[in-house]
Amino acid sequence: MRVPVTLFSYARSRLVTASLLGAVIDMDGCRFGVVRKAWEMPFLAEPAGLAELRNAVRFRLGLWGLADIAPDAQLCASELAANVIKHVGPGTCARLAVSMNGGRLRIEVSDPDTRGVPVLATREDGEEHGRGLVLVDGLADRWGVVLRADSKATWCELVTGLRSSVDHMDGPRVARAEALLGLLGVSGRDKGVVRGPVTVAHAEESAIDVIADLLHWLRAHGCDPDGALDRAQAHFEAELTEVA
Repeated sequence: MRVPVTLFSYARSRLVTASLLGAVIDMDGCRFGVVRKAWEMPFLAEPAGLAELRNAVRFRLGLWGLADIAPDAQLCASELAANVIKHVGPGTCARLAVSMNGGRLRIEVSDPDTRGVPVLATREDGEEHGRGLVLVDGLADRWGVVLRADSKATWCELVTGLRSSVDHMDGPRVARAEALLGLLGVSGRDKGVVRGPVTVAHAEESAIDVIADLLHWLRAHGCDPDGALDRAQAHFEAELTEVA
C-alpha cells in the first residue's frame, strides 16, 4: 500500500538527499538562532513597584520565546527585589538585569548596599532574614551574590531546557517547521527525488498542518503569530490584486 506523501515526509526525503550530496543540515538544535540581548531595568525598591517588575520580566521573556518559564522568573525577580526592600530599605535605587548564561536564564538584582550579604534562613536561628531566598533557592538551579566596589548583586539562574543561549523551546511542531524552513537554504539539487501522487485534499491538509507548525515556530522564537498571519494575509491579497 502506498503511503500518502505529506509536505513533511517530502521534506525529510529532501533532507536525506541533501546530506548525501554534501549539504550539512543539523536536525538537532536551532538553525536560525534566537537573539536574546541582555537588558537592564533601573527601579525604586518599593512594594508598589513589584508588579511592574514582574510584568516587565513576563513581557521580555515572551519576546525571547521563553514564556513557559516566565512565572518562575517573575517570582525570582520579585523575591530578589523584595529582599532589597526589606534589608536595604524602601526607596532604594536598584537595578534588574536579565540575560542568558548558556542555556540558563540569569536574573540579577543589584543595590548600593555592600555591608551585608544575603543568606538563607535556617531552622536553627529561627530568624526571618533570608526567607525570600528560600523560594529563590527552590526555583532556581543556582544562585549567589557578587560584591562590587560600590554595589552588590544577588543573582539566580533558571534552567530553560535550551541547549544554548540562541536555541529555542522545542516541540514536535516547532521541529517540523524548523526542518521545512531549513530546506530554504538547500539548493535545487534534489531534482531526482521521486514524489508520489498527492491529492488536493491531502495537500490542503498538509498545508494547514505546515501553517500551524509555522505559528508554533514563530511563538517559540519570540514572534507574534497573529501579527504574522495578518501580514501574510495582506501580502497574499496584494499579490492577488497585482495578478488581477
